[in-house]
Amino acid sequence: MKYRLLCAAAVALLAASAQAQDSKAPAAAPALPRTAAPAGAELYFIAPADGATVGKEFTVRFGLKGMGVAPAGVTTEKTGHHHLLIDVAELPPMNLPLPNDAQHKHFGGGQTEVSLSLPPGKHTLQLILGDALHIPFDPPIVSPKITVTVK
Repeated sequence: MKYRLLCAAAVALLAASAQAQDSKAPAAAPALPRTAAPAGAELYFIAPADGATVGKEFTVRFGLKGMGVAPAGVTTEKTGHHHLLIDVAELPPMNLPLPNDAQHKHFGGGQTEVSLSLPPGKHTLQLILGDALHIPFDPPIVSPKITVTVK
């Protein structure tokens, strides 16, 4: 039932977005319902360590405490799925599904690690947990940002 309500909210958001494009004045996106975060949930990096020097291709392992991991679309209580933010200065809006692009990687299959390839230099990594519809929890479950140097 909750999944159907969230889907209906997503459809309403798309309709509002299309209507806003037709009008001359820009409209703010309506807030979507957010899933309450369980108390004490923590998101962190198992590897690499903050400040690590890594090769061009390296493995990133995600850690989660106080919750479980489930694929996108699954509405089991106290579960979510990972999103990896790469070189993102500011967190995306918390009331919308997280973007899916080169800087915002989705792991909607329930993955807990990824082999990542980045160009040489310093890069920041941060995790954020999304609910069944890729919307951050309320309050957001976000890891500390780490920095890696790719050689």
